[in-house]
Amino acid sequence: MTQSPTLPVAPATPVDTGLATAHDTGTGLATAHDTDTDTGLATAHDTDTDTDTDTGTGTGTVPSVAHGPAAEPTGVLARFEEQARRDPQAPAVIDGTRTWTYQDLDAAAVRVAAALGDRVRPGDLVGVCLDRSTALVVTAVALARIGAVYLPLGPRPGERRTQAVTEDLDVACLIGDPAVLPEEHRSGEHTPLPLPTDGVNAPATAVAAFAGSGRGTRRAPEGALYAVLTSGSTGRPKAVAVAEASLSVALEWYRAETGLAPGDRQSLLIGVAFDPHLLELWAGLTSGAALVPAPDDTRWDSHVLTDWWRDTGLTHAVAATPTIEPLLDRPWPQDLRLRHLVVGGDRMRRRPGADVTATVHNAYGPAEATVVTTTHAMRGTDPEAGDLTPPPIGTALPGVTVLVTDDEGRPVARGQDGELRVGGHCLALGYLDPELTAERFVEHPAAGRLYRTGDRVRMNADGSLDFLGRLDDQVKISGVRIEPAEVEAAFEQDHRVRSAVVTVLRDSSGHSRLVAHVRPADGAEPATADLLAAVRAWLPEQAVPAAVRIVDGYPLDANGKVDRAALAARAQATDPVPSRAADPDDLADATATERLVLTSVRDLLGRPGTGLGDHFTDAGGTSVVAARLLAIVERETGVRPRAHELLLSTDLRAFAALLDQRRTPRPEGA
Repeated sequence: MTQSPTLPVAPATPVDTGLATAHDTGTGLATAHDTDTDTGLATAHDTDTDTDTDTGTGTGTVPSVAHGPAAEPTGVLARFEEQARRDPQAPAVIDGTRTWTYQDLDAAAVRVAAALGDRVRPGDLVGVCLDRSTALVVTAVALARIGAVYLPLGPRPGERRTQAVTEDLDVACLIGDPAVLPEEHRSGEHTPLPLPTDGVNAPATAVAAFAGSGRGTRRAPEGALYAVLTSGSTGRPKAVAVAEASLSVALEWYRAETGLAPGDRQSLLIGVAFDPHLLELWAGLTSGAALVPAPDDTRWDSHVLTDWWRDTGLTHAVAATPTIEPLLDRPWPQDLRLRHLVVGGDRMRRRPGADVTATVHNAYGPAEATVVTTTHAMRGTDPEAGDLTPPPIGTALPGVTVLVTDDEGRPVARGQDGELRVGGHCLALGYLDPELTAERFVEHPAAGRLYRTGDRVRMNADGSLDFLGRLDDQVKISGVRIEPAEVEAAFEQDHRVRSAVVTVLRDSSGHSRLVAHVRPADGAEPATADLLAAVRAWLPEQAVPAAVRIVDGYPLDANGKVDRAALAARAQATDPVPSRAADPDDLADATATERLVLTSVRDLLGRPGTGLGDHFTDAGGTSVVAARLLAIVERETGVRPRAHELLLSTDLRAFAALLDQRRTPRPEGA
């Protein structure tokens, strides 16, 4: 690709001045694919081995700038239509026992587009409240054909959160089962849609629901294919819009890198409110492969996940990092057809072992840069296979430019840490809030339009990046970006709450959980369980705190601001739910299995006050925690429970009894 003009390099300091961090991978990559000394721009593909790669000061310093190979945007919908014309009888979606061909899918999308008629026009935002299913795939194709903007909200969007979205954004309608829609859409005008109602995660019925009241004012920018919500520091979710051309570049990389082609089977596994599901969905449809929607319990149980891969003959999958981590801690199944596994959404804490038969791609990319911007491929034959160190997040994809900069936007020397800025074909059109777009998407005098990710990274000598953490308060919980301010605002909507501060606690393995510190309104004595129930209507599942602390006030720092570090330290040192202290009788009179279950849950949640009479989810359990608990139970007892058995148990004592029943041989004749 054409090189940009020379970028100034920020003054460098020696590498040994404290740049090593707890997240340092220590991989020592020094293959010197570095710089074009005529332009001063580093690229991931140049191989001038004489270049001075010293990170100290001096004219030979290599800047932290790298470019992916050249890329040419294409069409997305047109490529699907080409596949449908080329092989109309090829399977497009394998949904349970039903197979939908490309011809079937195309015809269904035509019918849905016709049903929407002139009520949905090109450029209109349409909120999609469906799960991973054939219905979702048909809807995505139908909206693309109309030219409407696909806005995925997930199958069970919180009512207050959805209401906030429709108040801010000019959403033409919501598509989904009326039972899950907000009240104003449940009571508004409904247009029945001929969407599939059989198969995995299918809706019982599907309508386009038009609200009776007025709509928000913010529309998607011209040329948008889809928009997704990200966490907002104002307490309301923000929407970012992406063009078809940007998605097409990511899809072209995926097809070329993984070889996805007719005859292959591609997962539809990622949660619908999470933008990587668009990579899965359109990668399958634009390659001639078959999409396979995942049952809901695959995200709770790593054994169920690999069983599903095996039973469906999947060849390609995309998954969130927390879902895959438990798989890497046990022997890899050797009877899978899976060839490529793209993993992202959170820091990967170890490399796959030598027994892993699939190529694992550690992927990084914010929604503002179209799902994926850098990747690092790992194979079981690699010398580093099995290393218990975080792998890099890799090198730039085709059409992507990455810079690591100081606070002034100048590239730092390779080997130094700084903020990651991303440019190129991958960039989103921007937020639906122009002021926010101007704040985060900035013009660089030499590199053009860049997105400031807020992520702290380090570029190695070969142009690959190590992820070091966030520069702001934003955190990742179960692979989803969360703004603590959004969670705080959700609590403060409650009249019983005067103020709330959310802190992040991390366990020894680096996993994060949220704790809300709530100062009640005068005279109010809210129960923590009631407060959690209220915020679930505002927040996605991953943003609901694991615990709530009722406080009289907050510690302040020297500047008079809330000292979040001190607040988090208090929560780390004490029971995050002081309303219920740990009951020694819970363990003194407990069976061995009850002790195993209770101590494991307490450790995983960081909540010593949890008792055997608590339900798993009420105690703060999530899908990621459930997967870890089930892995512990199987390792210690030899019993392999299913996720739904944990979730349907009335409390932890009942779950332990189920395990004992499984382990106890039945008497003869019973």
